[in-house]
Amino acid sequence: MNVADIMSSPVYVIDAEEPVSHARNLMLRHKISTVLVLNEGKMVGIVTKSDLSNRLAQAEPLWRRRPIDQIPIKLLMSESVITIYPEASISQAASLMLENGVHDIPVVKNDVVGIVTRTDIVRYVAEKAEEINTKVSKLMNEDVVSVHRHHTINHVIDEMNRNEIERVIVKDDAGKPVGIISRRNLALNLFTDNEGKLSTKSIKMARKSSPGGQKTYRYVKEVPLTAEDIMSSPIISLDTGENIREAARKMIEEEVTALPVSDGEEIVGIISRTDVMKAVI
Repeated sequence: MNVADIMSSPVYVIDAEEPVSHARNLMLRHKISTVLVLNEGKMVGIVTKSDLSNRLAQAEPLWRRRPIDQIPIKLLMSESVITIYPEASISQAASLMLENGVHDIPVVKNDVVGIVTRTDIVRYVAEKAEEINTKVSKLMNEDVVSVHRHHTINHVIDEMNRNEIERVIVKDDAGKPVGIISRRNLALNLFTDNEGKLSTKSIKMARKSSPGGQKTYRYVKEVPLTAEDIMSSPIISLDTGENIREAARKMIEEEVTALPVSDGEEIVGIISRTDVMKAVI
C-alpha cells in the first residue's frame, strides 16, 4: 500500500483573506483538523487545529484591537507547506510527519489530489498492519502532566507549552483522573464573543447579610472557563500489555488523538497518534 491508498479526499481550502471563524467552522462542519490556504488559487499555507489553539490563546498585540475570530487566516497559517506524492510509501509519510513535526501533508501530483493525516496512518495500523505486534508499554510516553478540574484554561495552556506536550490529564479534588484535555479541545472551545473576549460562564453565588444573619443575597458572577468545562470525559484508557494495533483501533473508534495507559487503577503513560506512527517506520 502507498499514500494514495490511505489519503483523505476532498481537501478543504480557504482564501488567505477569509477570517479565522470560517476556518474553524469548516473544521467543525466536516470534522477535519486541517485546511489549506489559497491566494489567487495557489496554495500558500496550511492551518491546523493546533495553530488555532496555540495562537489564539496568546492574544498577541497584533489583533488585540479586533475580535480574534475576525482576523484573516493568513496571520495564523504556516507558510512552509510540506507535500508528498501519491506513490510514496506509508512509512515515508509517517517519517516525514515525525521529522517535521506536522500532522497533515498535502498529496500533490501536478495539483493537490488529497491529504494524508495522522488519523489516516493510525487507521492503517488499526485495520491493515497485521504484522505489527508492538506492546503499548514500549511506545507510550511516561511523562504524564495533570491539572486540577478548577484550573483555568490559561493555566492548562501554560502547562502544555511549558512541558511541550499535546494533552494533560484532569483530576478531581481527590486526585482521581476524570478527564483529558488536548490541543483539539482547546482549538474547538476557545470561542470569542462580539467584542473579542474569550468565553466565560456564569455561576450563582450566595452571600449572607452578616455572619449570623438569616437573609441571603444571591447573585450571578461571570468567571473564566476551567479545565472541567472543556475536558473530554469519561477517560477511555488502555492496559500497558495491550497491542499497539488495539490502541490504534480504539483511537479511531472513539475519535480521540491519544489514550491514557493504566497499570491497574493508576495512569502510568499516554499513547498518542505520534507514538502509533512510530510503529510503521
